[in-house]
This record gives sequence, C-alpha cells and structure tokens, in this order.
Amino acid sequence: MTKRQSYNTKARRLILEFLELKQENTVSAADISEYLEKMGVTVNQATVYRCLNKLDDEKRLLKFTDEDTQKSVYRLIGEKNNCAEHIHIKCVKCGRLMHLECGFMHDIKKHLSESHGFELQCGGSILYGLCEKCRNNNN
Repeated sequence: MTKRQSYNTKARRLILEFLELKQENTVSAADISEYLEKMGVTVNQATVYRCLNKLDDEKRLLKFTDEDTQKSVYRLIGEKNNCAEHIHIKCVKCGRLMHLECGFMHDIKKHLSESHGFELQCGGSILYGLCEKCRNNNN
C-alpha cells in the first residue's frame, strides 16, 4: 500500500505557520483553532486534530501532555533538532520549551542502560522549572 500524500490546504498551511510562530512554546488544538478563526478560516476541531495527527505521523511534531490540564499540546520539531535524542526543559511561568542538548545526555542514557537495564526514550520527556528570565523577574 502506498503512503497517502498530505494535502497542503489553507488550514494546514496556517496551522504550520502558527506552530512556527510559537516554536518556543507548546500549543493546544484550541490555541490553533483560535488562531485560524482570527485569520478568517473556519474549520471544525476534528480538522485541526486530523492535521495535528498527520503532522505527528510525519514526525514534524512533538506531542506532550500539559501538566495543568492533562490535555495534549504540540510543538513543531525544528529541522536541526532530533527531539528523540534529548530531554526538554519547560518554564512553568512563561511556557517556553527548550532543548536540553548537552553532552551529558549520552552519559545519562549509558548509565541508565548499564546500571539499571533501562532504555531512556527522550522524545516526550520534559523537566519543569523556571527559566533564567522568569527566575530573575521573581527576585
């Protein structure tokens, strides 16, 4: 069976545009629907989810569970970022999501594998805290 080609509809283009604009943050399907509405594009929620699922299947998105709402949130994977190879850190105040691409990731994976028989899968992993900017604004 051949793989179906994704259609490049106006809604899909605008969804990708919004995800690129918000690349440092996670966004919900509701955030996307609100953006589409502001852009004058009316689509039902199922269409937004269908597009998000296709982008996820294409490995263009990371899908996380929001710590507050327990709902799915999404983040576009940048072209240079191999998000399956590192953990992410997220500021609980401003929502910024950053890649933790430090050299010690290999050491952590190796330690977990050799000492605990555990294979770390980083793709959907997030550590929560305060970014430097938000931490400095609290002082």
